[in-house]
Amino acid sequence: MSEITAIFFDIGGVCLSNGWSDPERQQVVCALGLDFAAFERRHLQVIDAFDYGQISLKDYLDWTVFYKPRPFTPRDFFNEIGQTMAALPETLQIVGELRDTHHYLLATLNNEPREINEYRIQHFGLRDYFSAFFSSCYLGVKKPQLAIYQKALQITQRRPEECLFIDDVEVNVEAARSLGMHAIQFAKPGQLRQALKNMNLLK
Repeated sequence: MSEITAIFFDIGGVCLSNGWSDPERQQVVCALGLDFAAFERRHLQVIDAFDYGQISLKDYLDWTVFYKPRPFTPRDFFNEIGQTMAALPETLQIVGELRDTHHYLLATLNNEPREINEYRIQHFGLRDYFSAFFSSCYLGVKKPQLAIYQKALQITQRRPEECLFIDDVEVNVEAARSLGMHAIQFAKPGQLRQALKNMNLLK
């Protein structure tokens, strides 16, 4: 096996709880007394543009929520989103151990809208762990589209066989492997730690 020089981590479901997926949307929308089915119809019309960084959080909320008066503000809505988020400390401990070896470029590779992505990076101190953030909102493409992996490889100037990708979604892992990247489908921190040990990336 070629020596691994770069490790790319998904964020939601691996390092942190999910950011703005179905359960989180339902929790926030219902907490604020909105009709979830009505919200989802409008959400589906703009989520790709939001994830690709083509529209702002304000644009997204104007379309999905504030197309009519509400008894709460956009800030209230975003605060509710923040309440759904949590770190997964056991995974972050593993990332910290990889960082402390000074052997690998550590980066994220995730699908997320810009304002949510940047809030999570700041709030959970992810810059302490990762040197680069390859997010759909910056690259204009999402997993499992091969172009997002290719852009990460091109920007970091890595060959696929030098790279390991870690994600909890099977199709995203399959896409990375199809390009020749090593990949681990994340299930839980203990499983990830053992897989990294088996690859001689952790002691």
